[in-house]
Amino acid sequence: MSRQLELFNEAKQRWEKEVQTSVKRDYNFDTLSGESLEPLYYPVKPSDDYLEKLGFPGQFPYTRGVHANMYRGKLWTKRQFSGFGTPEETNSRYHSLLNKGQTGLSVAYDMPTLMGYDPDHPWSNGEVGKCGVSVASIKDMEKLFKDINLGEISVSQTINGPAMILLAFYIAVAENQGVPLANLRGTLQNDILKEFIAQKEWIFPPQPSMRIITDMMAFCSEHMPQFNTISISGYHIREAGSTAAQELAFTLADGFAYVEHAMAAGLDIDSFAPRLSFFFNSHLDFFEEIAKYRAARRIWAKRMKNKYGANNPRSWKLRFHAQTAGCSLTAQQPENNIARTGFQALAAVLGGTQSLHTNSMDETLALPTEKAAEIALRTQQLIAFETGVANVADPLGGSWFVESLTDHMETEAEKYFEEIENLGGVIPAIEKGYFQREIAYAASEYQQKIDDKELIHVGVNDFIKEDEEIEIPLLEIGDEAENVQMESLTKLRKERDENMVQKALSRIQEACANSENIMPPIIEASKAFATMGEIVVAMKAEFGEWQEAAVF
Repeated sequence: MSRQLELFNEAKQRWEKEVQTSVKRDYNFDTLSGESLEPLYYPVKPSDDYLEKLGFPGQFPYTRGVHANMYRGKLWTKRQFSGFGTPEETNSRYHSLLNKGQTGLSVAYDMPTLMGYDPDHPWSNGEVGKCGVSVASIKDMEKLFKDINLGEISVSQTINGPAMILLAFYIAVAENQGVPLANLRGTLQNDILKEFIAQKEWIFPPQPSMRIITDMMAFCSEHMPQFNTISISGYHIREAGSTAAQELAFTLADGFAYVEHAMAAGLDIDSFAPRLSFFFNSHLDFFEEIAKYRAARRIWAKRMKNKYGANNPRSWKLRFHAQTAGCSLTAQQPENNIARTGFQALAAVLGGTQSLHTNSMDETLALPTEKAAEIALRTQQLIAFETGVANVADPLGGSWFVESLTDHMETEAEKYFEEIENLGGVIPAIEKGYFQREIAYAASEYQQKIDDKELIHVGVNDFIKEDEEIEIPLLEIGDEAENVQMESLTKLRKERDENMVQKALSRIQEACANSENIMPPIIEASKAFATMGEIVVAMKAEFGEWQEAAVF
């Protein structure tokens, strides 16, 4: 027997042992016709590079999945991105979704919150509660999670520039509920690099922003071991117009940058890396998306082990959340978006996602109605329980097409890594406009193909309905939320101890000016009822602001 075959059999035995000792769902994993299925399929005669490139699920390099028995053990977390109007209104939606089988919450904040402005700031005028929920203080966070036990539910928060402040509100609410911080589960998006690259919702300059994130990573590594401190996000990079390979490469490059900054700050890689997670787009090229996820796991595992010296296998595992592609949805014939979302969600599951959000059919027109959000959730449940794709780990593994695409994705990503390194790293590349230009070129090229009908977008450039009238109900957000939030803020400021607030804000500014961790002073300011906008102003006094150089 060759040495390679011996190693293969040893790896197979380790995998079989782990499957036997892993948690298994109480479910029938046979086909609809009653045929028994193995939990995994693999070659009888493996190639010499099988273990190096593929291996077994739950084993390095994790190309076939991060868990030994994948969805036979635990299905992906089903999230619906939700938030609108006041915290009370969004809380009502959360209870409705949880009652319908959703297993995790995903908070959508409004634009003023994303940019660090209180509802009564002049720049918030007309935007409060319109594209997400308005949260400006610990009081708002308490209302948002009223009657929801934060120790029992996983909560994802899409917040970046003021992420530290919203996390402080969340921590303070959990403590008020009597929930130990060690029990908190969830994810903070907190990916400021992709804001500079694609989404443009930053507050502080790049270097202070990295200091803030490093402080959060240190705090959460010590006090919140089950909480994902960053969801390194390719989703918005793809929504801005990147290719799949650019999304993969730029996202992982950001991840490596966070690792390097944390290590430079003195953090042990195995103290924080196991809680890093990723957030990818699931677009319409079905097999390309699956290959992208598989390549991402392999690249991350190899770099973390071989370049950064991580010793804990949990540091090698790339865990990710996926969301179906908002940019692929059409205002024309919006019911078609249900099918688009189904295909995209299926690709994410076949690619091995740990968490999934399915877009609602009406999201190009307005925030989702409750009915549209329910259909999107049911789409995930159909995939989980009626298609059979969750019964076998990495069911497309070994496909000549999929394996070739996976290899190609890895090769293309490595080319981008080399270009970024030649520019001096991620932050210098941002400052030089490299990422912005690459995405702009890709977006322009894609649009030209749509215009020339080289690519068909159903209902947009072909199969068009003339004189179409949109007849689906839409969720409309009026000005009531803004009025309610401003009144609530006025009341808060009248009732709090202003002297205590000003002392807390001064402490934050002091922490920003020296090397102490900024997280504890912000938590204390939250408990003193300082608002998000006030805390941002205190931090800006030391860190300043940043303007992006124009890119042509």
